[in-house]
Amino acid sequence: MSIAILPMASEFHWSPTTVGLIQSSFFWGYLLTQVAGGIWADTVGGKSVLGFGVVWWSIATALTPIAAKLGLPFLLVVRAFMGIGEGVAMPAMNNILSKWVPVSERSRSLALVYSGMYLGSVTGLAFSPMLIHKFGWPSVFYSFGSLGTVWFSLWLNKAHSSPREDPELLPQEKKLILCNCTSKEPVKSIPWRLILSKSPVWALIVSHFCHNWGTFILLTWMPTYYHQVLKFNLTESGLLSVFPWLTMAFSANLGGWIADTLVSRGVSVTMVRKIMQTIGFLGPAFFLTQLKHIDSPAMAVLCMACSQGADAFSQSGLYSNHQDIAPRYSGVLLGLSNTAGVLAGVFGTAATGYILQHGSWDDVFEVSVGLYLVGTVVWNLFSTGEKILD
Repeated sequence: MSIAILPMASEFHWSPTTVGLIQSSFFWGYLLTQVAGGIWADTVGGKSVLGFGVVWWSIATALTPIAAKLGLPFLLVVRAFMGIGEGVAMPAMNNILSKWVPVSERSRSLALVYSGMYLGSVTGLAFSPMLIHKFGWPSVFYSFGSLGTVWFSLWLNKAHSSPREDPELLPQEKKLILCNCTSKEPVKSIPWRLILSKSPVWALIVSHFCHNWGTFILLTWMPTYYHQVLKFNLTESGLLSVFPWLTMAFSANLGGWIADTLVSRGVSVTMVRKIMQTIGFLGPAFFLTQLKHIDSPAMAVLCMACSQGADAFSQSGLYSNHQDIAPRYSGVLLGLSNTAGVLAGVFGTAATGYILQHGSWDDVFEVSVGLYLVGTVVWNLFSTGEKILD
C-alpha cells in the first residue's frame, strides 16, 4: 500500500490527510486482535492462529482494489479487515518460538523470523512499481494477496505448534528441545491482575509504543517522503525504499548473534536486553536528527537505511523480552505490548498526514525522536531479563 497509495491518491484525488487516514485504517483492525490473538495462541496453539491470520489478510488484500473503486468507506473497512488478520500473527509467532527455541538461541531465532518480514517488505517494494507500470496498481493487491494460499498449503502440512505435536521429530531432538525450553503446557487461565501489576510489563508496553511510532511512520510514509522531498519517481521511490529493509534484515540477525553470544559468555539477560534496545532507540533517533542537515538525496537514503538498521536491534531487545519475563504467557504479553505499538501506528500514521498538511517533514521526525528518547529512559529504568511470571 505504501507504493500503490501514490497512483491511487492521484486517481482518486486524495489529500495528504485522507492518505494518512487510509494508511492508519489498517491499524484499526490490527489493534483489535492483538490481545485476542495472544490468548488464542497461548490456549489452542500458534499453528491454527497463524494459519487463520494469513488466509484472512490474503483475502482482504485481494479485495482492496474492488473496495477502493466502490468508495473511501469501503476501502477503510477492507483495510481494517486486513489488520484483523495480521493482528494475530506476531502473538502466534511468539507463542510458537517460546515452545520450540531454547533461551540460548532466542535472539537469533526471533531475528531470523523477523528478517523474513523485512525481506517481504523488500520484495513488495521492489516488485510493486513494476507491477503498477505494466498492469496498473490493482495488480499489486491481487498478486500478493494470492501468495497466502501457497504459504497456507505448506503450513498445514509442515508446521506444528510445539515439538510434542511433530511426528517427524526424532526422540532425541524432542527431548533436547523440551528440556531447554521454558514454555511447555498450554495456558488454561490468564492472571491479568498479576501481569498488569509488574513494572517490567509496563516498561514493555510503553517502550513498544515509543518504538513503533517511528517504525510505522517510516513503513507507511517512506516512499511518499522519497517522492515528495527527494523528488524520486514512483519506480525509484519503490526501489530505494528497499535499502532500509535490507539493512534491517542484516542487522536484526547481527544483533541476534551478538545478543546470544553475550548471554552464552555470562552477561546477564537483563544487561543484554538493555544494551540492544538502547541501540534500537538511540540509533534511529540520531540518524533522523541528521536528515534536516542533509541536502543530498543519496545521503538521505543512507540515513534512512542506517536508522532502520539500528532499529532492528530491537529484535534482541524488547521483542525478545516477552519470552524472558513470562514464557508461558508470551503470546498474551506480546498482544498487550503490541496493542500499544499499534496505537502508535494508528495515531502516528494519521498524525503524519495532518502534520504534513500544516507543517513539514522535520516536524514529523522531531516527534519520533522525542518518543525514542522517552522509550530509552523507561526501558533502562524498569525492564528486566529475568522471569517474573511462572
